[in-house]
Amino acid sequence: MATTMRTTGLLRFAATAAAITAVPMLACAVLTGLARLGVTVPTFALTHAASHGALMIPVFFGTVISLERAVAMQRQAPYLAPTSTVIAGTALLAGAPAPIVQALLVIAAGILVAASIKLTWRQPTLFLVVLAGAAVCWVVGNGVWLIVGDTSVAVPWWLSFLILTIAGERLELTRLLPVSRWGTRQFVIVVVVILVSATGALWWPDGSLRVFAGGLLALAAWLARHDIARHTVRQKGLVRFIAVCLLSGYGWLAAGALLGLSGALLPGHAWRDAVLHAITLGFVFSMLLGHAPLILPAVVRLRLAYHPSFYVPLVALHVALVVRVAGGLNGAFWLRRAGGLASAAALMLFALTLLSGAYRSWRRTAAGVISSR
Repeated sequence: MATTMRTTGLLRFAATAAAITAVPMLACAVLTGLARLGVTVPTFALTHAASHGALMIPVFFGTVISLERAVAMQRQAPYLAPTSTVIAGTALLAGAPAPIVQALLVIAAGILVAASIKLTWRQPTLFLVVLAGAAVCWVVGNGVWLIVGDTSVAVPWWLSFLILTIAGERLELTRLLPVSRWGTRQFVIVVVVILVSATGALWWPDGSLRVFAGGLLALAAWLARHDIARHTVRQKGLVRFIAVCLLSGYGWLAAGALLGLSGALLPGHAWRDAVLHAITLGFVFSMLLGHAPLILPAVVRLRLAYHPSFYVPLVALHVALVVRVAGGLNGAFWLRRAGGLASAAALMLFALTLLSGAYRSWRRTAAGVISSR
């Protein structure tokens, strides 16, 4: 019993430490993104502006996703993955040689792959297979970056890591709203198309990235059709908020995919900024905003009291993204910059909203303790 309690305490400490460290990593990623838009930022962010994509996807989201998976697995070894990503991000910002950072990220992804395969072997279900496949995309993307030295080549794999992780987690919840056998086959076909086209992008980027975008569009349609959010959006409170985040995110995934069909995912394309941020900010961050009220209590034991004010940063993020995408499509750099600044402000506002929710929860708990005495 004592050993179990010590292990549980150690896991909670590791989860809390990784979650807390992820916050400054996100801040650094945002600042480097603003530096790329010509915004005045601290010197370190300007120096690492070229590392914006690496800080945001394999470092920050790698930390968040591997941490969430480690908490779900309740084993010590998987926590080495978010630990490695945090070390990699710190090393990157400290100016360590790129191969060291890349190797650390490959190790982190490898740990998640090993843990995911082990879990899938014990519980062979489709959603776990998809989550394991997403982890493989992460390790391949990091490996490609290590070998080629160009983050743009790794982007399809990094996007696949994020998108398939979300798709796998949403697929798990379809057990509450069973999908037909044909619907399941459609999902598998879409995942295969995404993986095959991401692989083909290494040799034939133009055609493969268009097929990749087509796969994303099909996935957005599948999720919008089969996700339980279609029904829970009619409910109230936190449940509706999560559903709104999910459904709006699927809309942005579809929008990004449509831009990708025109070739916007190709490096150097005039619309590349628009398509990448439609997918990452519009889709991925919408998922993060929707799941944060559930993830934080599970990871760091931080209770959050829901409040309708949660919608404010969500709406602000979408409006800011509309501005940024419009600027990207019209070649209006000032609009892109305005949208970038507004997006950063929306993320900061959401962080403050979460802190406010935690404070309200603490107040309610404290009031309950006092009244029970």
